[in-house]
Amino acid sequence: MALRALLTKRAPTLASGLGPFASAGGSGTGWQGLCHARGLKVAALPDLEYDYGALAPAISGEIMRLHHQKHHKAYVSNYNDALEKLDAAMAKGDVAAVVRLQSAIKFNGGGHINHTIFWKNLKPVNEGGGEPPHATLGWAIDTDFGSLEALVQKMNAEGAALQGSGWVWLALEKERKKLLVETTANQDPLVTKGANLVPLLGIDVWEHAYYLQYKNVKPDYLKNIWKVMNWKYASEVYDSEAA
Repeated sequence: MALRALLTKRAPTLASGLGPFASAGGSGTGWQGLCHARGLKVAALPDLEYDYGALAPAISGEIMRLHHQKHHKAYVSNYNDALEKLDAAMAKGDVAAVVRLQSAIKFNGGGHINHTIFWKNLKPVNEGGGEPPHATLGWAIDTDFGSLEALVQKMNAEGAALQGSGWVWLALEKERKKLLVETTANQDPLVTKGANLVPLLGIDVWEHAYYLQYKNVKPDYLKNIWKVMNWKYASEVYDSEAA
């Protein structure tokens, strides 16, 4: 599947609200108006459902603000810029430019997809963050990993061992309805590991996600993030996709 088609496809509703990419609305002018006319999807920075400081002490407000307003916002801006250049290159038939733009689209579009899921994976403790999964997802975790504690240990170990920057995921393999732990490098979205993989939880293990608070002790970050994990969201995605 072409990267352009992959990264501009609307994501499932439960996985990302209205999807991490949205058609430019109305009949505006300029690039957004052109996107609307051609049915392209442009990225928009999503609002968080909680205050920046609401996940403390697991994740500091300073990190959350920087992570959302600087890093995620940059992925959105760079993706839209690359998409605009891609559209112009395709209109001109400039194959070399189209090829050169693929890496920027994959990296920045993947960063937007991944972070849009990540924000939904987190929830303040006083709103249910950290409460373990029950019902179907809880049973599936016990079946495929033995226990929730075993799953957490596996994800923490794989996240800590990931060299460089990347993500560790709890994924649903839809065909077999089986839960898996996967890692992706850089900002590669989970779909790059398999078209049938659905992300239920993703943990950002780039340094920008933890370094200001945890310095180089990534295992402490991985240990504490479970205190604000939104298992309700993961359960809703699981129930929708495994049905």
